[in-house]
Amino acid sequence: MRLLDRLTGAAVAALLAVLRRADPDRASDFAGAMARRIGPLLPVHRTGRANLRAAYPDADPAWIEATLRGVWENLGRTAGEYVHLGALWDYDEARPNAGRIVTDSAPLFYALRDDGRPALCFAAHLGNWELPAVAAAAHGLPSAVVYRMPNNRAVAAQIERIRSGLMGRLISTRREAVFEMAGALERGEHLGALVDQHFSRGVDVTFFGRRCRANPTIARLARQFDCPVVGVRVIRLPDRRLRVDAVGPLDLPRDAEGRVDVPATMQMITTIVEGWIREHPEQWLWLHRRWR
Repeated sequence: MRLLDRLTGAAVAALLAVLRRADPDRASDFAGAMARRIGPLLPVHRTGRANLRAAYPDADPAWIEATLRGVWENLGRTAGEYVHLGALWDYDEARPNAGRIVTDSAPLFYALRDDGRPALCFAAHLGNWELPAVAAAAHGLPSAVVYRMPNNRAVAAQIERIRSGLMGRLISTRREAVFEMAGALERGEHLGALVDQHFSRGVDVTFFGRRCRANPTIARLARQFDCPVVGVRVIRLPDRRLRVDAVGPLDLPRDAEGRVDVPATMQMITTIVEGWIREHPEQWLWLHRRWR
C-alpha cells in the first residue's frame, strides 16, 4: 500500500474515532457545518453549480448557491452519521413518530418480507442514502446491498466494518457483481442498489430534460426474475429527524411479449428519482457528473 494511501486511511480512521465520541446528533451537526463552510471552496462545487443551472435554467443565482450549501451540509451530515448508523435507526412501530426515524412504509417492508419472493430495491444519493439498506434489514428482510468499494483499501476496510451487520450481505461493484446480484435473487434475497449515477455503458434516459445514461442492471434483473421492484428514499426533516418513504411495487412497462422492457423501466425509475429530487433539491448529490 502506498504511503499516501496509508496516511489517508489513518486520517479517516482518526476522523471516524472523533465522530464516534460524539452522539449522532452532534456528529451530524459538526460534520454538516464543516462541509457547508468548506465545500463551496472546492473545485467540485463548480460541477454542482453547472448541474443545477442546467436542471433549473430559470433559477435565481442566489437560490442555486443556497441549494448547493444545502447539498454540502447534507453530504457532511451523512458522513457524520455514518459511524452511528446502528444508533440512528430507532423506529418503534408502537410509537411510530416518537423517534428520529419516521415512516409509514412499514407495511410494505413487511409485505416484501413475507411474500416468499426476492425483490429489487432502488435508491438515490438523497438525504441519508445509507439508511434504505438499514431500513430493509431492520424490518427483517433477507437482503444484499450493492456498493462501490473505495480505491483506498484502508478506507474501504473502515467502511466495510461499519456496514457489515447493518445492511445484509455486501456486494462490491466489481466485474463479478452482476453474478452475485443474480445469486442473491435466486436465494430469495432483497437486493438494494443506488441508481442515480452515470454509467457509460448504460441505456439512454431523460433526466431533468437532458439525456444521460443509466445502469440497466436492475431492469435486466427484473426482466430475468420477474420480481417486485420498489423505490426507497430517506429524506431529512427538521430537528434532525429522517423520514423513510417507499414506493411500489412498480407496475413495470412490458414489451410485446409481456417481458419487462429494460429501457422503459430505467426511464420510469429515473423519472421517480427526478421527482424525489425536485421535492428536496438541496438533499441530492449534485456534485456528481451525471450528464456527460
